[in-house]
Amino acid sequence: MNSSLVQPRLAEIRLHPIKALDPVLVQEARVGPAGSLELDRAWALYTVDNRWVNGKRSPAIFLIRANFSPDLGSVKLSAPGDPRIIPTREFAFPQEAEIAAEWFSVYFDQQIIVRHSQNGFPDDSDAHGPTIVSTASLQAVCDWFPGVDLHEARRRFRTTLEIDGVPAFWEDRLFGPRNTYAVRFRIGDVDLEGSNPCARCSVPPRDSYTGAEAMNGFQKRFSDLRREQLPSWATAEYFDHFYRLATNTRVPISETGKTLRVGDPVALQ
Repeated sequence: MNSSLVQPRLAEIRLHPIKALDPVLVQEARVGPAGSLELDRAWALYTVDNRWVNGKRSPAIFLIRANFSPDLGSVKLSAPGDPRIIPTREFAFPQEAEIAAEWFSVYFDQQIIVRHSQNGFPDDSDAHGPTIVSTASLQAVCDWFPGVDLHEARRRFRTTLEIDGVPAFWEDRLFGPRNTYAVRFRIGDVDLEGSNPCARCSVPPRDSYTGAEAMNGFQKRFSDLRREQLPSWATAEYFDHFYRLATNTRVPISETGKTLRVGDPVALQ
């Protein structure tokens, strides 16, 4: 099928209400005041010495399940994969961050601080908007690593917005040469700007449910294939290394309060 004849559209919205924990698939999400989506990465876990608790530093976090109510107004935390008996607890979200910190402190056997921000806790401090990837890009990664299916690829790369009706690595169109105007695009009624390709960490090689790292050489193979298949429309100067997937974005303040919806058309401006 000729992908140029297909209208690009927003296929999925995945929020990660608690940074480093399970995603939630939603049909729509509002843009917050800093450009991130409301309730995305609204809680983040910290140690008392102000270090993030995440999959890079704390493999035990993979065993935690966060099950949200349909309206995201509450979350049940459990650890069914942990050999210890950790009681399941339900908390109002996002109000009961301090109370939830007690549950996390018991689980990690150290004091944990849960911080809440209406602007979220984005990985890229310069580009607070949602990360974007195409379904075809994720499928390409599945083809590179046959043990990873599409569901698991989504969980491992933790991207917020997924676009279909486009070829693999289409999202590399969303950033141009440095020191030039940002690439602008629109999803539904929301204007966004591309920033840069997202550098990946030590999380994608790991099973998203257990934390087991069963893929030796994942980063090297990924980087080699990404380099080989870098599309002609990508701005190569951003690739100081090729362990990158998805595009970081910025959202103008004028878009605050607007809503992204699954099925919205996507268009470059």
